[in-house]
Amino acid sequence: MTRIAEARKFYARLMAANAGSADPRLEGVFAAVPREAFLGPGPWTVVAGNGKVETPSADPVHIYQNVLVALDADKGINNGEPFLHAMWIGKVAPKPGETVTHVGAGTGYYTALLAHLISPGGAVTAFELESSLADRARKNLEAYDEVAVIHGDAVISGLPPSDIIYVNAGVAAPPAEWLKALKPGGRMVFPWRPAERIGLAVMVTRTEQGLACDPFMRSWFIPCIGASLASSAAKIDRESAARSRSIWLTSEAAPDRTATAIIGDVWFSSRSIGPS
Repeated sequence: MTRIAEARKFYARLMAANAGSADPRLEGVFAAVPREAFLGPGPWTVVAGNGKVETPSADPVHIYQNVLVALDADKGINNGEPFLHAMWIGKVAPKPGETVTHVGAGTGYYTALLAHLISPGGAVTAFELESSLADRARKNLEAYDEVAVIHGDAVISGLPPSDIIYVNAGVAAPPAEWLKALKPGGRMVFPWRPAERIGLAVMVTRTEQGLACDPFMRSWFIPCIGASLASSAAKIDRESAARSRSIWLTSEAAPDRTATAIIGDVWFSSRSIGPS
């Protein structure tokens, strides 16, 4: 086994262990997809807190650990923290044959992991708003017949019917059209930023009774253009946000006393709903 293959194998074991997923394929896909192929030529800039550190060389061994690698440092766009994505991917549990929409695909690394997990028979639609990143993602994913990369705004474009919607940009609330795009049993994971100092990862599941939600960890992403600014009337604190257990469209149900946040045409409730 080569040195890089060994580093990638250990990295994959770390990701799978951190995810705590019951799917043994998760470790396999992290081992199979070369992260360096999606980062451009090294050395790479690693984001560490409020600072940045350059890797000592272009040796890929440096990026097979839980490091945040900058893609566009000026715009604050990076490749994403592997531990976080391992947890998110494990939580949404992609299955062969499912359809995935990836919002904020960057250069396509996590798109590629999702594509492996929904194969055979599945499909991934990857949206990326930055033209340079969309071009890189399209090139990086040329070998993935199940992936379509779209340079466009997922907020205004509308999403295809999806088993999974995987969002990598912070939103004040998921647009109503995203929620409507979820198929029965469909899952959405997104970074919720209802207020400046609140950042939570939320899992939404479409059940027969409605849209169940689970704010399961803290999470900070760059804002999703067009869906990141809540009205000043949307007053919410972290404790209220964390109590949210379901999401509703105001067009289908009026907010009631269980509302934890009302943002545009979407509101969050502390009321739990049963599984499908």
